[in-house]
Amino acid sequence: MSVLSGTAYDERRGERATLVQFSSAFCAPCRATRRVLADVARVVPGVAHVEIDAEHHLDLVRSLGVVRTPTTLVLDAGGREVSRATGLPRAGQVMAALEAGVA
Repeated sequence: MSVLSGTAYDERRGERATLVQFSSAFCAPCRATRRVLADVARVVPGVAHVEIDAEHHLDLVRSLGVVRTPTTLVLDAGGREVSRATGLPRAGQVMAALEAGVA
């Protein structure tokens, strides 16, 4: 079952994988994370990037155990979490997480 079930974000999942980013308005690393994840999603077929404002979705933040922003979840095609990281990722790290979790 998708970790995004019951939310509007579930419809925005990618065919192969989804990069889910939890952000907050005044988080500088969140803006940089947005660029990295959007770039990866643009070059990897079947991968979507979904950004969720943590402050406006506290129920989802709590249910998924997100404790800081930015937090990135890598979801497989079924919406199951296969990887998680906090802080500003590098593109290579995201690509490696996709390869490992969504082979």
